[in-house]
Amino acid sequence: MRKKHFKKEEATVAPGMNDQEELDESATEEEIRKGEYTSVTTMSWDEVDPS
Repeated sequence: MRKKHFKKEEATVAPGMNDQEELDESATEEEIRKGEYTSVTTMSWDEVDPS
């Protein structure tokens, strides 16, 4: 059996792209129909001082 070698690529963002603005943008109906979208999950740390 042959092993497949995949080149691991790091995720990149285009220069000048406003990350948050782009990630908050919803996919259009056409993009969803074509499967050209990515699900984005946003996590935030909500730290509360217990004292």
